[in-house]
Amino acid sequence: MKVRKAVVVAAGLGTRMLPATRVIPKEILPVVDRPAIQIVVEEAVASGIEEIVIVVAPGRSLVLDHFAPVADLERHLEERGKHDLLAVVRSTGTMARITRAHQHQPLGLGHAVLQARAAIGDEPFAVMLPDDIFDSERPCLRQLLDVAEAREAPVVALMRVAPQDISKYGIVEAAPAGERLYRLTGMVEKPEPSKAPSDFAIVGRYVLTPDIFTLLAEGKPGAGGEIQLTDGLLALSRRRPMYGCEFIGTRYDLGDRFGLMTAQIGFGLKRPDLADRLRAYLRTVISA
Repeated sequence: MKVRKAVVVAAGLGTRMLPATRVIPKEILPVVDRPAIQIVVEEAVASGIEEIVIVVAPGRSLVLDHFAPVADLERHLEERGKHDLLAVVRSTGTMARITRAHQHQPLGLGHAVLQARAAIGDEPFAVMLPDDIFDSERPCLRQLLDVAEAREAPVVALMRVAPQDISKYGIVEAAPAGERLYRLTGMVEKPEPSKAPSDFAIVGRYVLTPDIFTLLAEGKPGAGGEIQLTDGLLALSRRRPMYGCEFIGTRYDLGDRFGLMTAQIGFGLKRPDLADRLRAYLRTVISA
């Protein structure tokens, strides 16, 4: 199963990060000096994705503007001989072929994915949520694609979560199928911990087959009155085998204030130009 396209859902209102997201989409908030949406697109490209469909809400075009050419900035950098920065700016606009789709009403993640149906067509595709960014030696999406290609089946990223966090996620029922690999037999959206089938949560990365679109279009609103992607995944798993991959790496939740703060630290410590000073600062804070 060859996957060439990815859907990046960037149509949320970012209410968990207000007031920062009152005007600026949360996907533009920086992790050190790169917007979250850029980190996600870079992961897609590094995983072999050729075309990216970004789903946005009407009037929230800043996410797309980030990847457009900026002629005056490029001219300014070129005139001043800042060729390193010029290369960075230009590469941002050429790293991938990007198109857009619109979600006109906030009717859920499943509904947002459905808006990309025309752009994806009748082929398998990835779904990436920019709230979730991953620090891993092998890109998280590539880990899923390896499974999808080997098993010819849909795959989702899995992560174990603490009992107090279970009600924040879609939780799966699963049976072992290989190293860090599970065959999914059921799933439920945001269950109470006492009713959850496991502590495995679905996080931010999916590889799906195009029949998910029909299931989402025919599905009834689920939790919160929205078209839930989890409900579509459950219906898809009844049609064909579906797997969960317990990815190797660290996941940061940028939709959460603490997650955004820890992402700054985690990614900052990987930067040679920042790591020593950041470690020194953290030691002074901890010892204070």
